[in-house]
Amino acid sequence: MRKPELLIPAGNLEKLRTALLYGADAVYVGAEGLSLRASSSEMSLADLAAGVKEAHAKDVKVYAAANTFARNSDLDKAKIIIPELAATGIDALIVSEPGMLRLMRNSAPHLPVHLSTQANTTNIESVKFWKDQGVQRIILARELNLKEIGEIAAAVPDMELEIFVHGAMCMAYSGRCYLSAFRNRRSANEGDCSQPCRWEYALHESTRPYDPLILQEDERYSYLLSSKDLCLIEYLPEVLASGVTSLKIEGRMKSAYYVAVVTRAYRQALDDLIKQKEKYQCRQEWIDELGTTSNRGYTTGFAFAEEKINETNPGIKYVQTHEPAGIVLRYDPVKKRMLIGIRNHIVAGSRLELLLPDKTVSIDTRILRNEDGQSLTEANNDQRIYLPVEKEVPVGAILRQKAK
Repeated sequence: MRKPELLIPAGNLEKLRTALLYGADAVYVGAEGLSLRASSSEMSLADLAAGVKEAHAKDVKVYAAANTFARNSDLDKAKIIIPELAATGIDALIVSEPGMLRLMRNSAPHLPVHLSTQANTTNIESVKFWKDQGVQRIILARELNLKEIGEIAAAVPDMELEIFVHGAMCMAYSGRCYLSAFRNRRSANEGDCSQPCRWEYALHESTRPYDPLILQEDERYSYLLSSKDLCLIEYLPEVLASGVTSLKIEGRMKSAYYVAVVTRAYRQALDDLIKQKEKYQCRQEWIDELGTTSNRGYTTGFAFAEEKINETNPGIKYVQTHEPAGIVLRYDPVKKRMLIGIRNHIVAGSRLELLLPDKTVSIDTRILRNEDGQSLTEANNDQRIYLPVEKEVPVGAILRQKAK
């Protein structure tokens, strides 16, 4: 069984470092001004260069997304940015359309190209076409099931194939959504989605404005435009059997806590699968861990033809059992304590958990001390406090607490 790449989102340098700590094989970032996420999840060239250096030191690859649907006005900017991206040492550039691919070939011909899922590649002939254009990897359309993916892998074995296995699902075909542009003049296809599909809707027929259609299944109501989140951790044997090269996690705009939890769960599951092979079983603890991060309920999406997308329940906005409490900034081996950057409100004596790459550790919080040694009864966001811990812990490790 071939070990696949675990590909993790990195919306900024901190999240990139979190992904490295918790077991990513590769990360993908937003190219400043050219990706399909808001500027808050794009990395500056300076941060990207620093991130590439740190990632490569750990044999982790970095891919930059320049997958905007470029307009004429974007081309001059792209001609400048693409060589600058290449100079940072990234391992590949992700594009979504032929114009950007052509610019890449002219501006950075040595740089490998990955084709975005936005290109909605759904069949063998399309894969062969893009291969002829010099594309090294294709992120297949989310609408494909595992059987179809396996057929493509068998027909074009020298093409790297990447699929999403976890994260938010767009209601539009291959993510080509115009709802945000229509409602808010913010185009999802140019990196500025306001996520109006997450709002609550009812469908009215024009002659019956007071009799809305609310989609109903059994005794549950549903959003009309918003899917549950994708989660395939229980089906990794089937995913790997399809022949894909890379398993991608969605979420460049999600928190560092999300990155830590999801990376760790899939890292442990994949390693166990490669080791155990036919004896492998998905552990309930991995499933439970994924429930601690913000989600809208889970679905297997299009992986199995009989399910496809499941709409969310209006009673479920986002569910999350835990929230981030802080991040480790430094460890003092003499006094056996860690300096924590607080990311939430915590109270002395409350239950905190430290997430290590291989386990979760309960932390004694009866005494909180600030950097001057003063005892505190509580701490708030952006404060720095000391907490005791016997064994050395890595910088960047995440602490969490039960959601309030």
